[in-house]
Amino acid sequence: MFNRTRCLQITAALASISMLAGCGLISGDSGDSGERIVVGTTSAPSTLDPAAAWDGSWELYRNVYQTLLAFPTGSVKPQPDAAQSCEFTDSVNESYRCTLRKGLKFSNGEPLDSKAVKHSFDRIRTINSKVGPKDLFGSLERIETPDAQTVVFHLKTPDATFPYVLGSPAASLVAPRDYPADKVREDGKVTGSGPYVLDEYVDKEKAELSGYSDYQGFAQRKNDGVTIRYFDDSGKMVASLKDKKIDATYRGLTAAEIKELQTPNSRDQGIQVVANVGAEIRYLVFNPKDPAVRQLPVRQAIAQVVDRGTLVSEVYQGTAEPLYSMVPKGVVGHKTPFFDKFAHPDIPKAKKLLKDANVATPVELSFFYTTDRYGSSTEAEFKELKRQLEESGLFKVSLQGKPWKEFQAGYKNGQYPVFGRGWFPDFPDPDNFIAPFVGKENAVGTPYEPTEIINDLLPKSRRSGDRSAVSSQFERAQQILAEDVRLLPLWQGKLYVAAGEDIAGSERALDPQTAMQMWELYRKTSW
Repeated sequence: MFNRTRCLQITAALASISMLAGCGLISGDSGDSGERIVVGTTSAPSTLDPAAAWDGSWELYRNVYQTLLAFPTGSVKPQPDAAQSCEFTDSVNESYRCTLRKGLKFSNGEPLDSKAVKHSFDRIRTINSKVGPKDLFGSLERIETPDAQTVVFHLKTPDATFPYVLGSPAASLVAPRDYPADKVREDGKVTGSGPYVLDEYVDKEKAELSGYSDYQGFAQRKNDGVTIRYFDDSGKMVASLKDKKIDATYRGLTAAEIKELQTPNSRDQGIQVVANVGAEIRYLVFNPKDPAVRQLPVRQAIAQVVDRGTLVSEVYQGTAEPLYSMVPKGVVGHKTPFFDKFAHPDIPKAKKLLKDANVATPVELSFFYTTDRYGSSTEAEFKELKRQLEESGLFKVSLQGKPWKEFQAGYKNGQYPVFGRGWFPDFPDPDNFIAPFVGKENAVGTPYEPTEIINDLLPKSRRSGDRSAVSSQFERAQQILAEDVRLLPLWQGKLYVAAGEDIAGSERALDPQTAMQMWELYRKTSW
């Protein structure tokens, strides 16, 4: 069974990362100024322990922990980081060997050897956190350490995506002395081997990072340190950017704030905003335990009524685009099965679906969303969905917003009939937009076991190391998701970067998981 999952994150409203630009009489682009960069975000870590988070915490992990492989800027395939080299050693992609760089050590002085690597992965599966990344390692059977520099991962089944998982912050390496084998570390500290060390952390307030002098890996720091400030409101974050209390922002800007920051007035204040193609998606989840939405005609009728075009224009003002598949545009194999099946909103068709199934109307629905994870636009999004569904005369919708930790626990325990989630990729592959949502245990906490996807399409696709050759399997998987309507894709977002004109490097700061690579940022010199 394949049950790759991810909670995210995940994931995050309409904005991302810091930035850029510049004018000035004379400017240099050297990264040698050494000054600290202050970055704002609305996505505070839920925990500092990688064994217990599969969410926006990855933003911090990418900078303070190291992984065997990683995705340097511009790379869509994992490259060595803590590892000197990695490769499959068999023809069926079931045995994966990594050789570590020599002389690696954690910030506490402990050696980063093969035993530390094994400890890092074993504890994820032993702790077995409901909100941790354990299911990303569903294909892993056992780990062998023939010597101090060598780690061999033995897989249960062929899995060509395993190196991609090793390149994600889910595979963060931790020091055995400071991270218990059977429980989460909870002292508010980090012991890693990444580009930065965590000097100070104040929950929901700030993280102070300074360069780790013994770091060995692909990253090249262009600053001496970074302060990350966590905001509970994007308006406060934007005000701090305008007041030059922070240098850059990522995560959490509303559509209205993005539009306002793009005005001539903001540009005159030395702020620039750049849009990037993003793989962020937003979708609804239907819980089969609920008497209403367990019925396929009800789910189909909802899909037939929802007007994505109006949703993104009214709420997101052009900062997002309608999405008709769980695999977003720009990812291998992307198709539009929800458009092919439901086309444009059609209330008479929805009414017929319910009438033919003898479903009494209006159908009562309860929608849940998180109030503090994906940005301030989420509430407006759900109010618009409620308006659309109720104006059809076919549904009566109640809305409930929950803070992230409560929301996360609720959907993982199957408490919500219908709820909204966001998703950023764990790695840049169509597998990561299909596999996390299927299986008895999955990213959304509602068992969904489409036999063809689980037993045929995913295993077949994972035998191929050429990821461009697996389109047919993922095209079929997308069709199945549209037929079942257990998930309803809504929109695909762009990534927005806003920063002062004296900050450079942000065009290189996003990795394929859209995590912030703080080491790319630096302050331009000018005189």
